[in-house]
Amino acid sequence: MDLSSLVLCVLFEVLAVNCQEEAQERIVGGYAPVPHSIKYIVSIQTTQRQHLCGGSLINKYWVITAAHCNIGVNKMMIVAGDYSLTIYEGTEQEILPQLLFPHPEYNPTTTNNDIMLVKLRAPVYLNSYVSIALLPRQGASIAVGRLCRVSGWGYTSPNGGQIPSTLRTVMLPIVSTQQCNSSGSFGGSITENMLCAGFSTGGKDACQGDSGGPLVCEGRVYGLVSWGRGCADAQFPGVYTAVSKFRRWIDNTIFSYYSRCKND
Repeated sequence: MDLSSLVLCVLFEVLAVNCQEEAQERIVGGYAPVPHSIKYIVSIQTTQRQHLCGGSLINKYWVITAAHCNIGVNKMMIVAGDYSLTIYEGTEQEILPQLLFPHPEYNPTTTNNDIMLVKLRAPVYLNSYVSIALLPRQGASIAVGRLCRVSGWGYTSPNGGQIPSTLRTVMLPIVSTQQCNSSGSFGGSITENMLCAGFSTGGKDACQGDSGGPLVCEGRVYGLVSWGRGCADAQFPGVYTAVSKFRRWIDNTIFSYYSRCKND
């Protein structure tokens, strides 16, 4: 193994393990959707084409994902229009990032404000395989019990194993913050910038490799796969970044970028 490969392996391990197991997020108990039916999802990979995280295309030049997926702009590649990670389908678009905008108040210890914007060097071509995800308005809420869809290329078993070759998806109900923060669950670790989703019986969840991917409710990306404790555990629902808490930051960040470009 050469030095660059070793560094990438170490970076991946750092991403995959922290005190709250934030990156231990993968699709467990789900199924393979119709190919290319989830058109807004992107695979965030290393430049050596190793899948690390999911993300969502929010316009032709911008992707939204989790801040803990930040491995550095020079080590990252975005792949849109993908379904199988191991088969070239002719639908993929590979784009390098130009800039990364992790939230300035992201806290890797508490995983609060776990959100990042990726500015692409070139625009993604929108077609029958690639489309843009819609976002909720600032402060919008989603009802407890509402079924939402989470998708990704992460592990399919709580015990890990191999990354699946094709995209997976699962429907999960929103869990109240009160329940998620109870002493029998996360015990106060859930902030107002997070939301929880999962079945009380467990068995279905997101996990490692799905981090940063979309939790879509009522046609909009309300959550980003962020962290958890184990996978598909009835006691611990999956924890997601609450996108509606950051809509103003998202809009302001993109606007500020283009304002600076105009003035340069």
